[in-house]
Amino acid sequence: MTTDAAPRVSRRQLVPFAALSASYFAHIGFFNPYLPLWLKHLGLSLWMIGLLTSMQAVTRVFAPYLWGWLSDRSGERVPLMRWCAGMALLCSIGLLFSNAPWWLAAVLFLMFTHTSAMMPMSEAAMAHLVSHQGALDVRRYGRIRLWGSLGFLVTVFVSGAWFEAHGMSGFPFWTILTLMAINLSVWNLPNVREEAHHAKGQAGFGEVLRQPQTRWFFATLFCHVLSHVAIYTFFSLYLDELGYGKDMIGVLWAVSVVVEIVGFFTQSRWLHWLSLPAWLCVCTGVMAFRMGLTAWFGQVLWVLLLAQCLHVFTFAIQHTVCIAWLSQHFPGRLRGRGQALYAVIGYGFTGVLGALGGAALSTRFGLQTVFWAAMPIALMGVLSALMLRQAAQRQTDIKAS
Repeated sequence: MTTDAAPRVSRRQLVPFAALSASYFAHIGFFNPYLPLWLKHLGLSLWMIGLLTSMQAVTRVFAPYLWGWLSDRSGERVPLMRWCAGMALLCSIGLLFSNAPWWLAAVLFLMFTHTSAMMPMSEAAMAHLVSHQGALDVRRYGRIRLWGSLGFLVTVFVSGAWFEAHGMSGFPFWTILTLMAINLSVWNLPNVREEAHHAKGQAGFGEVLRQPQTRWFFATLFCHVLSHVAIYTFFSLYLDELGYGKDMIGVLWAVSVVVEIVGFFTQSRWLHWLSLPAWLCVCTGVMAFRMGLTAWFGQVLWVLLLAQCLHVFTFAIQHTVCIAWLSQHFPGRLRGRGQALYAVIGYGFTGVLGALGGAALSTRFGLQTVFWAAMPIALMGVLSALMLRQAAQRQTDIKAS
């Protein structure tokens, strides 16, 4: 991580990335929290809801890596993002034509195949601009990324109030409008092209993957996000079952995003207090605590608000730390595939297992069980983060000797 000695990057280059982050997460801000409720509105079972929401995770198993490999080979990340945005918008129109589960599965699969690859490519292109000598400038990164949180905040709050007043039938139109905003943003991106060649002395992709640090990093990521899937997929359904209105569901999501914004804005002042592996230990430990609060005190509003405030650690800081770690270990021509693996392992396999496993648990034992099950998974992430910290320390000692 660094905040100084970085090459000068103009605001004109960075503002379009902030606009894309805002529009993309504005789309996510209504889509992810309210997709399960829309599917419930259509009369589908919990099992089918889990299956359809897992489509996003299914595509993250393969799509980010394929697009990332192509972007690393060509260096043309922005044209690929434009293609993905356009195809996602075209596919989303299919939500207007039929509510049959097989049709919805096909539409969501095609749409997610393109949207799931956009942010890894965007993060890779942006990291190229705001990194210096392999270290991420967390101040610049945080100031850009917080616009995504603001976009999420606006739509999760506004759409919650809208759906509470008008019902869930307008969900497909919200999808189309927000994807139109993404298309407008992506066409304003500067065509930042990273040379597609192997830098002298740079380790190959396979060599990086074989390093112990890399294996423990991805193990930590996997456990942390698998635990977090309980929030991503089942939190809105859980609150709805407990009797919270859609406007209050929006407020609870919004609280988590407010603290996320604070984290992104201030992180450069204190993120240097701990090493990256140490921060992952902290964030994953807080994840276990958050899941316990949510499971045990779901009917106590002020405790839920406190649990949502922990999002600053379980997402904002954890995400920045992961991006910083990837920038160090997957630089240059490895950047796209590194970001893609982050999406595949962190949000692909975990999403599939979490959505389907959570659907099975909730159908048999109730939605509260999903959050109880998330606790030991997070604790496994703590152990993995401790092993990552030890591996990093050994590597430091070897270089010093």
